[in-house]
Amino acid sequence: MKKKAMLSQPMAGKTEKEIIETRERAIAELEKRGYEVINTFFTDEWYSKEKMEERGVENIPLCFLAKSLENMSLCHAAYFCEGWWNARGCRIEHEAALAYGLEIITEEELKKNAEEA
Repeated sequence: MKKKAMLSQPMAGKTEKEIIETRERAIAELEKRGYEVINTFFTDEWYSKEKMEERGVENIPLCFLAKSLENMSLCHAAYFCEGWWNARGCRIEHEAALAYGLEIITEEELKKNAEEA
């Protein structure tokens, strides 16, 4: 059985291009390590602002976090992109990953290891 991992990525203040580039880099790293990446980047219409408002969602960031935590339940590991510590949702995901025993992989740690090699 292939291990599964999710990405935790700060998005506030980032352009769509920056978000996608960071995601692609992280996905490539996880796939290189043999992980199947579970989607936590919700872009389908169900998660559009309009549809969430129609469903009565009052706190859209919390809705995204809840879905991300649900998908975390499918994973063995969580990959935290650089700057995760500055994003409230990423910090919560990190605490959940720690509390529930997921392997934690950080972009900073991988960069540091690459520099030392």
